[in-house]
Amino acid sequence: MRNRSTKRALSSMLMVFEAGVVFFAMLVAFGLKVADGPTVWAIGLSLTFLLMVTPAILGKKFSYAWGWFLQLVVVALGIWVPLMYVLGGIFVCLWAWAMIAGGTIDKARAILDAQAAQEEK
Repeated sequence: MRNRSTKRALSSMLMVFEAGVVFFAMLVAFGLKVADGPTVWAIGLSLTFLLMVTPAILGKKFSYAWGWFLQLVVVALGIWVPLMYVLGGIFVCLWAWAMIAGGTIDKARAILDAQAAQEEK
C-alpha cells in the first residue's frame, strides 16, 4: 500500500478552498468596480483556475514554490480589494501550516514505516 503525502493533501485542500474565496473576491471587485469588468474577470478567473489546477502538480519539483508564489499573488489582490490583505494573510498562514505540519507528519510516517520494515526482518 502506497502512503499518500499529508503535505500534498493539506495543501491541495487549502488551494481548492482558496480558489473559491478568490472567486467570490472577484465578484466583490467587479461589484465595487475597482477596474473595468473584463480586467477583473480575466485576473479573477485566471487566478481561480491556477489555484484549482495546482494540486495536480503538487509534489513535483518546484511545485510548492509555485504555491508560495500564488499565495503572494492572493495577498497582492489587496491592492484592489483591501480585505484580501487580511484573507490573503490568513491563507499564507494556513499554507505555512500545511507545509510545516504536512512535512512533519510525512517525515514521522517515513520513520515509522522504516521501523516497521526493520522489525519485520
